[in-house]
Amino acid sequence: FHAQCSQRLQSPRMDLCHVPATREKGWYLALMAPNVKGPNYAWLDPSRLYCHPQGLQDCVADLLQPFQGDAIDMVAGIDAMGFILGAAAAATLRKGFLAIRKAGHLCVQTVAQPYTDYSGREKVMEVRSDAISPGLHILLVDQWVETGGTMRAAIELVERLGGVVAAPLRVPTGVAAICMESSEGGKWIQERYKCSHCVPPRLQPRFDQHQ
Repeated sequence: FHAQCSQRLQSPRMDLCHVPATREKGWYLALMAPNVKGPNYAWLDPSRLYCHPQGLQDCVADLLQPFQGDAIDMVAGIDAMGFILGAAAAATLRKGFLAIRKAGHLCVQTVAQPYTDYSGREKVMEVRSDAISPGLHILLVDQWVETGGTMRAAIELVERLGGVVAAPLRVPTGVAAICMESSEGGKWIQERYKCSHCVPPRLQPRFDQHQ
């Protein structure tokens, strides 16, 4: 797997046809591309994974597997890359999709929540106020959970509107992302909500260290 990762990450062009004979969980992580533009960008670009048809299908299937049999009424994706996985998950589940937006993009009544993103910038997130009714079970999806600030803001918005991300004595809906780093914020989310991600345990330390 490590050799495959190195080979794929060094490849200048995408191979959209190759599928390994044995597709273990996380094989598609090798499709992601490393940062070549410096410290102002994320350390890894998952968007190449989305271009690979089998890789995207397997990624979504792995994210949804822990929630098989759970009550999910709607999938919510976080602006912006969470829209891709969230919409794919919603289509797979045949559920509706709710976009949780950065402030200033919705022309309807909204509920807002300030937050600090992974880069330390102060931002505001919004969601339309008419989409979530009390007791609605929401699966929150984003591309990545690094410091956890963005996801916590999304959880706050859903719960303020009465949606259920997790609840005692009930089957919880939860949180899904390609990677959930073992940061303080990432651990806070994983301790309180049912979570799903795609990184095998043996690779988690490398992802936590951005290697």
